[in-house]
Amino acid sequence: MSDKHDPSATENFNKLIQVRQAAYEHLCTARDALFELSDAVIAMPTVQSFAELSSFKYFRRKWSSLNEALQDGRPDRDRLMQLYNQYIPGDGRPILAGDHTAWSHPTTYTQRDRTVEHQPNPVPGAPPITLGHRYSTQD
Repeated sequence: MSDKHDPSATENFNKLIQVRQAAYEHLCTARDALFELSDAVIAMPTVQSFAELSSFKYFRRKWSSLNEALQDGRPDRDRLMQLYNQYIPGDGRPILAGDHTAWSHPTTYTQRDRTVEHQPNPVPGAPPITLGHRYSTQD
């Protein structure tokens, strides 16, 4: 092991701290809960439900705080996009997190608008799909 420290690692870590602090400032209403929510979404390998997300270790609040943060939160989207454009190189392909949860209803045959939805399946060899509805909190 080397005792030398890579200066670019320190530089990148400091840049990450700056981005996180600036993003926190632009979240506006309900910023504490929204910031913890974003950490939880990034850190969770898969998100199956809001209840699971609200019990994750990085979201240290109660279930009701998650719901209220999503209802009351008013991020300054223009400022967040400026921040994104400032720190994310334009030559790379961005990876964006979005919410799309499959609400599974595999045995209900009479429900309207039931479709085939993507859903990760832990069973080896099984297709990653379910029959049900699409659920999302996006505008």
